[in-house]
Amino acid sequence: MRSLLLTSVLAALLAACGNSGQSSGAGAESSEDIKAIKFEATQDGSPLQIDLKMFDTPGAKEFLSTGKNPYIGKEDAIKEGKKKFNLFSCVACHGGHGEGAVGPGLIGDNFRYAKNATNKGMFETIWHGTNGGMGAKGFGLMAPDDGLKPDDVLKVIAFIRSHAKITGNE
Repeated sequence: MRSLLLTSVLAALLAACGNSGQSSGAGAESSEDIKAIKFEATQDGSPLQIDLKMFDTPGAKEFLSTGKNPYIGKEDAIKEGKKKFNLFSCVACHGGHGEGAVGPGLIGDNFRYAKNATNKGMFETIWHGTNGGMGAKGFGLMAPDDGLKPDDVLKVIAFIRSHAKITGNE
């Protein structure tokens, strides 16, 4: 009798675990519940595994589900993106506005990596780096506790696009 009661209690607990987040009001989503675009490395097209929990702002979540950068044309985001562009020394290779210097231009019609014409492609390039000498800037890739978070990358892209003829959301 006791083992039947214990089995019933365990079954009830397991069933409740399967419904966690729904009845508690916590609203927590698992990684499987999130509709997410697929990311690919600029170097070789292999899948990029980015922890979806890092997409923790409304703007980053919107980008994750659509591939569109919601910060394009937003002055506050552009200002923050410029700060990160300078802080992470992007200016040293790509020039003050992304026009190109030692590294390729990021604002013109001719991108070294054609995928950079889209914000998803530019995100992938900034996040994971290139074969041409640019190291990964994504959080945890430069150092375990350093780098740009997805929201930061989107703001850097907004800054770059503020000097370009295209928005990347076309």
